[in-house]
Amino acid sequence: MIAGTHASNALLDRREVVSRLLVDRNDALVVTSLGSATYDVANVGDHDRNFYLWGAMGGAAVLGLGLALAQPDVPVIVFVGDGELLMGLGSLATIAQQRPGNLTVVVLDNELYGETGAQKTHVAYGTDLAAVARGCGIDDSVTLTTMAEVETLALRAHSVRTETAVAVIKIDGGDAPRVIPLRDGAVNRGRLRLALGLSID
Repeated sequence: MIAGTHASNALLDRREVVSRLLVDRNDALVVTSLGSATYDVANVGDHDRNFYLWGAMGGAAVLGLGLALAQPDVPVIVFVGDGELLMGLGSLATIAQQRPGNLTVVVLDNELYGETGAQKTHVAYGTDLAAVARGCGIDDSVTLTTMAEVETLALRAHSVRTETAVAVIKIDGGDAPRVIPLRDGAVNRGRLRLALGLSID
């Protein structure tokens, strides 16, 4: 289980967090939700095993679940914002039914809907996404507030364990420059299949 705490009010830099989680990625598959999570992952560098889920708010976690079930020996890391996960809370219950040990859902939590004007999300008013995930049955669900905890998560995310992990990481609300990666869904799908040794069809 990932160690986590609620004791600190420290806010981490989103780019530093994502960069640390991907620096030793090896063969991991990475799924990103729309908006800043995609820009953060693209900022680390494009990769054939990245799948950028443009415009499907609420769908990233279940796409990650599908990949984790289809590739059980490959670590799958999903990067979502708190607003994205709020749009698809039912995905946590579905993930809890399957519990793939190769799936890690990373929630970049700035308590804002960054793509629509930085309105506060429900998290700003007390919704605890890690507690929601645990309530759905994902026991390894924690809130992280330090880079030391992120270091531990990085080791967990790139391995196959016995259960799914959800890590809600408290990040600052500041904007970072947009790094726009591949936007063609068909091309993205095809190159991911090829990276997995599958046919493009």
